[in-house]
Amino acid sequence: MIRSKKCEHPRNMIEHNHEAYLKQKKAVVEEFEEQFGLAPFWLVAAPSRVNLIGEHIDYCDGFVLPLAINRYIMIAAAPNGTSQANLISTLFPDEPAMVMLDENPEAGAPHWANYIRGVLDGFRKKGFWPLPGFDALIHSTIPLGAGLSSSAAIEVAAATMVEGLLGIDINPKNKALLCQRAEHKFAGVPCGIMDQFASVFGKKDHLILIDCRSEEAQAIPFADDSVEVIIADTKVQHELSDGSYSNRRKQTEIALSILGKKSWREVSMAELEAQQDHMSDVVYRRARHVVTEIDRTQKAAMALARGKTHEVGELMAASHKSLRDDFEVSCKELDIMVEAAWAIGQSGGVLGSRMTGGGFGGSTVTIALADQAEAVMDEMRRRYQEETGIEPYIFATRAVGGVRLEEL
Repeated sequence: MIRSKKCEHPRNMIEHNHEAYLKQKKAVVEEFEEQFGLAPFWLVAAPSRVNLIGEHIDYCDGFVLPLAINRYIMIAAAPNGTSQANLISTLFPDEPAMVMLDENPEAGAPHWANYIRGVLDGFRKKGFWPLPGFDALIHSTIPLGAGLSSSAAIEVAAATMVEGLLGIDINPKNKALLCQRAEHKFAGVPCGIMDQFASVFGKKDHLILIDCRSEEAQAIPFADDSVEVIIADTKVQHELSDGSYSNRRKQTEIALSILGKKSWREVSMAELEAQQDHMSDVVYRRARHVVTEIDRTQKAAMALARGKTHEVGELMAASHKSLRDDFEVSCKELDIMVEAAWAIGQSGGVLGSRMTGGGFGGSTVTIALADQAEAVMDEMRRRYQEETGIEPYIFATRAVGGVRLEEL
């Protein structure tokens, strides 16, 4: 049992988050002025996301249930009157990038700029080429390798910055899909649509239920002041372009082919079990995760839409076990962090916990009672550090709005 500590009142937390946003904005503007010698014309802020439930099924026509969180990629930019883009990242200050805007963008060094190159290429393919030159400074408060999709946030921020540069607004869905293609082609990660959709369609005090077959997003109210979302970065970094992610995707495609179906939404557990003997054990377990995770996500969305937050805990636990055992994308550190939350339990303020993101490291997501959230974070930190020797990064968040563009 842990002793309860009073958490910040939700209103105070909102004000604190706004202050942090303004502080980051000020730092980005000042750094742009120092680097380029003039004031920026635009500032874009794209949030990262955490997925409450629905993992590794966005590329399987499933449902996912993310929320945009209070960690951002910000880009300050201004036109420079040339035919090139000059890019500086505060995370990689010694690796500036230059992209010629009258030539076809190609992936190259530095690696971090490939996400932006891919977005620029997306606009080229839409006929917006050549682009006018610009200078851009990129700043992030998203922990790298934490499974919170900093890659999608930089893509969405870059695409929104180009909209400002051109004075246009493209359809939000098309913008998210453009960013997804950039990650496929220029970063080598065959991701689904969730991350980019969450950053584009994020809505304050709402979850975003994304139907990955119809590619439609629906806002689900999540304004319950009695709970907080806790994100725990294990500090174990993952690399999704090493083949582990794409291998899982290929295994789901093999299973669907054996089942003779066009979509995972047409597959029931009974149909899967009937074909089990025609699959390897690994392929069957991958398929079982997909079918059961689609069902869990729909049940969670319905419970939350009814305000039944307490019903989501068992679904989150089942999701983690399925990702650990059937999809095999968890790791020792993720399991330790989740089990620390489970050990605290409802009596200590934890309603549910699971790994989140692509896996192989990264973060966990936990729903906790707001008045016990600080104590929960302290105990999770203590237990994790005691077992791993690693100091995690743990913070609480509310659901925030999606990408925004300001003219300064």
